[in-house]
Amino acid sequence: MTVPEFRKFAPILALVIALTLALPALAQNQNSQQSQQQQAPPEAGGPQGDIGPIIVPKKKPEDEPPPPPPPPKVKNPEGMPEFSLHVDVPVVQVPVLVTTKDGQFIPNLQEDNFKIFEDGVPQKISTFKQQSDAPITAVMLIEFSARNYYFMVDAIRDSYYFANTLKKDDWIAVISYDMKPTIVADFTQNKQEVFGALNSLRIPMFSEANLFDALYDTLDRLDRIEGRKYVILIASGLDTFSRINYDKILKKIKETPNVGIFTISTGAAYRIWMEAHSNMGYGPPIAELNYLQADNEMNTFAKMTGGRWYHPTFEGEMPDIFKDIAFNIRNQYIITYKPTNSKQDGTFRKLKVELQAPDGGSLTVKDQHGKTLKPNVIAREGYTAKHEVE
Repeated sequence: MTVPEFRKFAPILALVIALTLALPALAQNQNSQQSQQQQAPPEAGGPQGDIGPIIVPKKKPEDEPPPPPPPPKVKNPEGMPEFSLHVDVPVVQVPVLVTTKDGQFIPNLQEDNFKIFEDGVPQKISTFKQQSDAPITAVMLIEFSARNYYFMVDAIRDSYYFANTLKKDDWIAVISYDMKPTIVADFTQNKQEVFGALNSLRIPMFSEANLFDALYDTLDRLDRIEGRKYVILIASGLDTFSRINYDKILKKIKETPNVGIFTISTGAAYRIWMEAHSNMGYGPPIAELNYLQADNEMNTFAKMTGGRWYHPTFEGEMPDIFKDIAFNIRNQYIITYKPTNSKQDGTFRKLKVELQAPDGGSLTVKDQHGKTLKPNVIAREGYTAKHEVE
C-alpha cells in the first residue's frame, strides 16, 4: 500500500481500532447494570427470579401497627337502656255541631259543657274554641248522569242554591261524575267561576253513576289539603258499577280525617210519582227498594263524618237547606285532645261526644222565649289511627 492510499484509509482504521478498544468496557458496564437490576427487590416485595417474584416475606408481628383502642363505654344508670326513643302522641281534632231539634245552632257553650270518649274511655280536652262564621273549603260533588233526567236537573239546580251561599274567602271546587269524576272547576274563590262551571253541565254523555269511585277519588284529593274540608254530595245515591264496593268506600271515609260530608238526595218528587203509579200489588216496587238503599248510604256517609243528610221533597225546601248547611259548616265547636291510647296501629277508634252542665248533670238549653230545648250533638263517629312508620 502506498503512502497516498494509507492516508486515504487512515480515518477508517482509527475508528475500527477505537471501537475494538471500547467493546470490553461496554460489555462490563452492561453486565454491571443487569446485576444491579437482579439485586433490586421487585415491586411485589420479594426477590426476582426468571419466572417473576418467588416469595414475599411475611411481616413480623412487631411491624404491625397496634389496633385502635375500643371506644369508651358510657355507663348508664342501672336499669336504663342505652338508647332513647321519642314518640309524638297524636292530636285528634273533633269538630262538634250542637243544634236544636229543628237544626238551629246553639252558641256560647263552654269547654266544661263537653265530654269526649274514645272507645268508651274519657279523654282530657287539650284545646277548645267556638268557630263562628269561618271560611270554608269544600267540594261540590254532583251526579251528572243521563240515567234519569229528573235527578240530573235536581242536582244542577240544587248546586246553584249552594253556590249562592258562598262568601269571598271560601274555597270551592266543582266535580261532576258519571262513569268517572271530572274536575269542572278547581278550587277557586271566584263565585263567577263556580257559576260558569255549573253552566257547562248541560248534556250528560253516559247513563252510569259510579258514586263510590267518585267519592273515593274526591276524598283522596282532599286528604292532601291541610285543615278542615267538606264534601257537598248532591246525588241520587245510586251506584251502577263502581270498581270499589260499599265496604271499601266506608273504609276510605274512616281513614280520611278532617273531612265532613253533607249529602242531599235528589229526585224525591220523581220517586213519589213512581211509587204512586206502580202496578205492583205487594210492597214497594223493586226500584224503590234500590232508592231506599241509596238513602241509607247517603245518610251513613254524612253520619260517619259529622255531617247531615237532607232528603228534600219539594224544590221550595232547597234555599233553607243550603243556608243550613253553610251555617253549620261555618259555626262549630272545635275540640282537640291527645288520646290515652297513643298506639298508631291502624285500628278504628270510636268517638262519642256528650253534653253536661257545669255541675256534671244534664245540660238544658233555653231559647229567647224561655222554652227548654233539647240539644242535638253531631260529631264524627270515629277515626283511624294510622299505622306506625317502620
